[in-house]
Amino acid sequence: MALINRRVALGALGAGVLASYAHPAARAQDGRMQSWPLGTARPTGIHDVAPASDGGIWFTAQASGHLGWFDPTTGRAELIALGSGSAPHGVIQGPDQAAWITDGGHNAIVRVGWPDRKVQVFPLPRGSPHANLNTAAFDHDGQLWFTGQGGYVGRLAPGTGQVTVRQAPRGPGPYGMCATPGGDVWWCSLAGSFIAHIDRRTGDSTVVEPPTRSQGARRIWSDSGGRLWVSEWNSGRLGMHDPQAQTWREWKLPGDNPKPYAVYVDARDKVWISEWSGNAAFSFDPRSERFERYKFARDNANVRQIHGRPGEVWLPESGTEHITVIRTA
Repeated sequence: MALINRRVALGALGAGVLASYAHPAARAQDGRMQSWPLGTARPTGIHDVAPASDGGIWFTAQASGHLGWFDPTTGRAELIALGSGSAPHGVIQGPDQAAWITDGGHNAIVRVGWPDRKVQVFPLPRGSPHANLNTAAFDHDGQLWFTGQGGYVGRLAPGTGQVTVRQAPRGPGPYGMCATPGGDVWWCSLAGSFIAHIDRRTGDSTVVEPPTRSQGARRIWSDSGGRLWVSEWNSGRLGMHDPQAQTWREWKLPGDNPKPYAVYVDARDKVWISEWSGNAAFSFDPRSERFERYKFARDNANVRQIHGRPGEVWLPESGTEHITVIRTA
């Protein structure tokens, strides 16, 4: 286990702008959108976000090689350096309340302790190819699983720091990943257009085929019942797989040539999707099967991931260097 102990903070104050948007093809939304410019000294390439353990919001600064921390009460953004060559993609909060990061530049998993900001780097095993690390999820045993778009799925045992990696079925493509309330771990393949379930004992993955071929499964998220929601980048659809019933359903997003990138399921089991061609986010109610549209104030928001906590849905605008919240309570 390699250690990097450094703390670099760049703070900047951003003004909050409150706005609401409606779309004629959807019911008027109840949520409220608020956005802040990150205002950092250099572009961050903000990519993924995750609620931090202190009420802030972590974000990966893929372009600058930092973990960011955003304070919604002040609009201030702080950057913590992850080391030369870093290019972080995903971030999640671990059982230890630290930030855990998939860092494609380091070809490693990076942990940033919180609140001490201590940086630890867990490289992939010596001789491992460049995995193009993407997304991670913790299982119920505290093991960290992760994807590499180069065609790999791996595991980190935080207790020992041991990292193991194996080739994914069908080669390149592993992208989104999630854990269900029951403790199962699933991932999806953008290039392979499928989802897969991991046997946590062996590390083997079993492919599950969606009904639409070449749909481009990009991100995956579980609801409270263990149903899996999938953003289908190529087909413009929102997919749902019920592992218990072994069934699939799909819904086409509103608009011309929709390109759904991120998917997230909130505490009420509402599904949220970022849609690039229409520069919007959608909420989807599985009970009514209706979409509601939230238009971004700036062109080319390019939201690559969505996360949240009860009453808040957070969206990182990688195309505009803004961070946005939709308040739902």
